[in-house]
Amino acid sequence: MSYVNPARFTTRPEIEGTFGVVTSTHWIATAVGMATLEKGGNAFDAAVATAFTLQVVEPHLNGPGGDVPIVLHDVRKGRTEVICGQGPAPAGATIAYYRGLGLDMVPGTGLLAACVPGTFESWMLLLRDYGTLRLADVLGPAIHYAREGHPLLERAEATIRSVEQLFREHWPTSAAVWLPGGRVPEAGSLFANPTLADTYTRILREAEAGGGSREQEIERARKAWSDGFVADAVDRFCRTRKVMDTSGEAHRGVLSGHDMATFRPRVEAPLTYDYGRYTVCKPGPWAQGPVLLQQLALLKGFALDGADVTGPDFIHAVVECAKLAYADRETFYGDPDFVRVPMDVLLSDAYNDARRALVAPTASLEFRPGSVEGYGAAVTVRQATGSRAAVAPSGAGEPTVGRMGTVRGDTVHFDIVDRAGNMVSATPSGGWLQSSPVIPELGFCLGTRAQMFWLQEGHPAALAPGKRPRTTLSPTLALRDGEPYLAWGTPGGDQQDQWALQFFLRHVHAGLNLQEAIDAPAWHSEHFPISFWPRTARPGVLVVEERVPAETRRELAARGHGIEVGPAWSEGRLTAAARDGWRRRAAANPRGMQGYAAGR
Repeated sequence: MSYVNPARFTTRPEIEGTFGVVTSTHWIATAVGMATLEKGGNAFDAAVATAFTLQVVEPHLNGPGGDVPIVLHDVRKGRTEVICGQGPAPAGATIAYYRGLGLDMVPGTGLLAACVPGTFESWMLLLRDYGTLRLADVLGPAIHYAREGHPLLERAEATIRSVEQLFREHWPTSAAVWLPGGRVPEAGSLFANPTLADTYTRILREAEAGGGSREQEIERARKAWSDGFVADAVDRFCRTRKVMDTSGEAHRGVLSGHDMATFRPRVEAPLTYDYGRYTVCKPGPWAQGPVLLQQLALLKGFALDGADVTGPDFIHAVVECAKLAYADRETFYGDPDFVRVPMDVLLSDAYNDARRALVAPTASLEFRPGSVEGYGAAVTVRQATGSRAAVAPSGAGEPTVGRMGTVRGDTVHFDIVDRAGNMVSATPSGGWLQSSPVIPELGFCLGTRAQMFWLQEGHPAALAPGKRPRTTLSPTLALRDGEPYLAWGTPGGDQQDQWALQFFLRHVHAGLNLQEAIDAPAWHSEHFPISFWPRTARPGVLVVEERVPAETRRELAARGHGIEVGPAWSEGRLTAAARDGWRRRAAANPRGMQGYAAGR
């Protein structure tokens, strides 16, 4: 007789402890975050250290010139907040200027697509107002790995190889960093970026030079970045260099030092939606996050408890609701500082009851946004030809996991819970090595988030100076029975709020633990326009992992879905962390570019 109670299979155990947990998309960053907790830092200190390390060890996925939304719960304040680290369009970025260059879309690469970098200022705000450690404590690991080197990821090598000719022919400053010795560095080789190490070392040196409190030190670091040598180098590069981009022509940038000096990240209240015992918290409609909330509002009308999460009924309902919510995203979302976004209507029971009635037994092939009088704008849906994975050989768009397992890059994500119960969920992105040329004095490039604007007057997401682009970056935090409970998210552009939703539904309705919910077979719809250049859609296409049962795939095809089957482990890079009473739990993605969780 056996007394062993066999657990359900997972690719790795769900981490459980009492002290704290860190889960991220890279093992070194996870280790750095955990070490920060162990030396006395809180979750916010660990977040800053993790984030700077991710810039170094996953440079094809994020960088110093990028952007970040952060959702956090501060035990001391007793509330959940959002830090908007999405930099706005430069003062010189007008529709007329871009149209005058003969453009009908903002290019997917190069300097014209650069918004104000938002990451550094956001991490300094988090460290100053929520953290406890000094700047050297959180910058030190990133400086070490940039100067001494780290094992180059296989996917980083593949990304560099994919843009090798672009670097050689048009972006020589990038070739100088990413083609050391004139060659693509091999996966697993020790790769260093000493110029980036010098940049952060100089910031730290200038920050510490005046002595004083940690707050004064952080303020001097901010000045060095936004109103000092970093901003000067950015300004000079954008003014003096003409850079080849996806338009096929070379252009100068419009981002200036003054744009950087006047930017400050802001702290906002999250948008929320009550779903049974849970209150789900997301960034506002300057990001795509509310699309997850509206999917919940639509799915609330389905009986999902105990559902077969790999069965055709469940997948069909989730996909058809996603189509409706994402159509509303394209039609209504934008920076609420510039346009009115009717979130109260879009998340209301009456509106979603009417929208839910559109879900039929068969798949819709139409783009069907709702109507709210006085809001939104019509969207012209351009259909893609072939696979999205073939788009943008020169590195355009937010790099994301493509169908059939091909990868152009991605984004990063991490979740942290400390002993006190402080929680952080963050999705840093942008400034990928393939975004635009390296600024030679700094060792990093600018981001390309402005490609998400429409050059269409009157659209809520139309380009305007000082306006935030409607980013896809979308961390999530949920309360359960009024208590902060779960932080989670994933890289993946438009797919982020499909994969994050699937994880949540599996956990809530099927009772899967965090790791089981991540491991379960996944899918994504390509029915709606992607948010990045070239802004195309593939109506009705549903990409599923081959682990989705064959019977389910056949039934979905019979219902009209255009089924495309990807490799067994190809959908999403989720991480998740929870506080459940005295327990701290975490789990991480086993797919492709694997995530790593640690805790004790």
